[in-house]
Amino acid sequence: MYSEPLSHLPDPIRQAEFYDGVAFKRGIAWFIDTAVIIAITLPLALFTIIGIFMIPVYFIVVGFLYRWFTISGGSATWGMRLMAIELRDAYGRRLNGQQAFFHTLGYSVTMSTVVLQIASIVMMLISERGQSLTDMVMGTTALNLRA
Repeated sequence: MYSEPLSHLPDPIRQAEFYDGVAFKRGIAWFIDTAVIIAITLPLALFTIIGIFMIPVYFIVVGFLYRWFTISGGSATWGMRLMAIELRDAYGRRLNGQQAFFHTLGYSVTMSTVVLQIASIVMMLISERGQSLTDMVMGTTALNLRA
């Protein structure tokens, strides 16, 4: 059905339970992650002299580091873990530090432009595996964790 290397991932037709509701769960996880990033960013900004003027920069840096470290540590951000989903590479393995860095970089580039954000959301909603723009480029996908 799929050519290599995507054939290492669960088949979206025969094993649909791995992909059921993943796009919605990713949306909820995004809100959770954003709340965590804000909770880290605000104290940093408020307790430094020029921090209040640097909130957007702090938010971007903290967000990047948070996503990179949490994804490289368990193939999911804290929000994804709460929603019981995780990222897998094209071979079905958890993402390592390098893959997590590039996934986070791709996410950051996508979030920098409204057109790319919309395209990524639409791709998550219409693709068989619920893959975002970054996922399509990297060959990664988000899966429901096994019960």
